[in-house]
Amino acid sequence: MSYEPSQTDLLDVLFSVLEDDILPKTQTGVAAGNKVFGAAILRKSDHSLVIAETNNEMENPLWHGEVHCLKRFYELPADQRPATSDLIFLSTHEPCSMCLSAITWAGFDNFYYFFSYEDSRDAFAIPHDLKIMQEVFTLKDGEYNKSNAFWQSHSMMAMVAELPDDQKTKYLARARAISDQYDQLSSQYQGTKSDNDIPLN
Repeated sequence: MSYEPSQTDLLDVLFSVLEDDILPKTQTGVAAGNKVFGAAILRKSDHSLVIAETNNEMENPLWHGEVHCLKRFYELPADQRPATSDLIFLSTHEPCSMCLSAITWAGFDNFYYFFSYEDSRDAFAIPHDLKIMQEVFTLKDGEYNKSNAFWQSHSMMAMVAELPDDQKTKYLARARAISDQYDQLSSQYQGTKSDNDIPLN
């Protein structure tokens, strides 16, 4: 019988990857002028980390956190690169339309995210995801099909909200701590973004 992780087992890993792997890279990335978005890829079998990355738009405006993570993933030697069907995709923020497409074209059947589009707009002053969804795809409020023939998306905070109260408390505390660190990074980015030439900053 194969091992089926519990909801809390998976949340523990996702939170730890955000805290220990993505955030340190994002701190370095923001110091270089990049946005606060990051991503990671994990194995489904044992939840071990394959790769974590952050936004690198100062090099190329297409290197969003998710796309840059996929770029680095495909730079791994073929014998060290698992099939995407065997992997979990984690994004710090709900992926934009470009990143949604990249995740789809790469063959992932899932992704998890911590911050929502509304968080990106309201807490991080980056409204482009929702605006592009509306202007290009006429999708009001970012209402893409979150469960479809290609993948299922999962909000980490929605997963936390579904937990019994006695299990929820520790994740809410971890979420607050993560959010506080991203608030600081966002302020740092907003204070310096006028110095860079990213088209949609």
